[in-house]
Amino acid sequence: MNREELTFSLRKLLLSPDGPAFAHIVRTTPWQDVVEALEPHATKAVATLLLELPADLRAELFSHLEQDRQDELLRLMPRDTVVQLFEQMPADDRADLFNRLSEEARAQILPALAKVERDDILKLAAYPEGTVGSVTTSDYASVAPELAVAEALAALRAGAPDKETIYVVYVLDAERRLLGTVSLRDLVLARPDARVSDLMKPEPVYARAEWPRAQAAELIRRYDLLALPVVNGGQRMIGIVTVDDAMDIEKEADATQLARFGGTAALGGPDLDVIASPFKQMYKVRVFWLAILTFFGVLTSTFVAQQEEILASVIVLAAFIAPIVDMGGNTGSQAATLVIRAMALGELKVKWRDVWFIVRRELPVAAALGISIAVLEVILAYFAKGVGWDVLAVVGLAMLLCTALGGIIGALLPFAARRIGTDPATLSSPLITSLMDLLGVFIYFALAYAFLGHLLVEGAGG
Repeated sequence: MNREELTFSLRKLLLSPDGPAFAHIVRTTPWQDVVEALEPHATKAVATLLLELPADLRAELFSHLEQDRQDELLRLMPRDTVVQLFEQMPADDRADLFNRLSEEARAQILPALAKVERDDILKLAAYPEGTVGSVTTSDYASVAPELAVAEALAALRAGAPDKETIYVVYVLDAERRLLGTVSLRDLVLARPDARVSDLMKPEPVYARAEWPRAQAAELIRRYDLLALPVVNGGQRMIGIVTVDDAMDIEKEADATQLARFGGTAALGGPDLDVIASPFKQMYKVRVFWLAILTFFGVLTSTFVAQQEEILASVIVLAAFIAPIVDMGGNTGSQAATLVIRAMALGELKVKWRDVWFIVRRELPVAAALGISIAVLEVILAYFAKGVGWDVLAVVGLAMLLCTALGGIIGALLPFAARRIGTDPATLSSPLITSLMDLLGVFIYFALAYAFLGHLLVEGAGG
């Protein structure tokens, strides 16, 4: 079914709900397409259609909806249906949903759940947002080390329908401490009488529940894992973080860094959402950085205003101020972006070894860029404005120094930000622009006085 057919079919079902027909669409169509097709329609109509689905299918589709849509649907669904959702949803999704409920709603839901599900929700919901524990699911497959392969496969076969993944099986002792892992492939290919303890890989990679969740995503990427086991402070396994969860974490992290690099998050504050953020937050966060940029801008303009004497003598100098200072900021932003990306991938740490590596790497590149752009600027200035060689020397050298210095500063600022405990993307872009504006005019006019200062003396003598 293509998207046009899906859109037409869902529009028809929303007007005249048909449970079996909708269930067939959900079972045979990628959930991403179903969610996208339902997005423009009213929540009340979607709720009516969801109620026509079997409980397990309804929970699967519901877990893939956007959080705002989920919250709206919960307010429209009967209590029994909401309880069924909590019973059928993946453990990590229902813990997130539970955390968003009001105290009154939680008090209504919890007593209706079985003790095992209730304890699981409370355990996972207790971990703070942003930690590995908050994205952990308890729907994982485990076996005891003393089991024979035939026994382990029988246990997996019985419990597989309730697990999020069984491709990697975790070997736990009686206290649920993580001993190792064994792949489903190894179990299937092994002799039936072989022991799990003989097949397992000991000392697996794991994450602690209290770690930042980005660390779990980094481990999954680095070791190419389908799922990452998560343990608590007592070394007991509480669940797994799956590769699809890691992809969601990194997608959100990318969006966060983009927002912060654009100066739309206060230090340590929340990121802006152009749709969901209230006016007060939008204003407060954005004015913070604009005020800082204004302060630097006033310093820069004040310094330029003090150069009235040399600008009056060589008026053409004013035409080159903007491109020279802008080039420093642009080069710095390029370098900072590359360093921040390497930090996000775990390739760079806040160590002197990595700092010196970046300096040695960026310095020749920044110098080459500076020379190239300076030559281009001199050629264009000569043919476009017909200025003398003394002015061209000032412009060319200023462009060279600003471009090279911008690259070095841009490469080092993320290290400085990480060193003081701030997200590198939050500081880098606004500070690079402001610093290079200020340094650019210092460099430019210092060179102007060095090469053209004799004009002021001659003018004073005349």
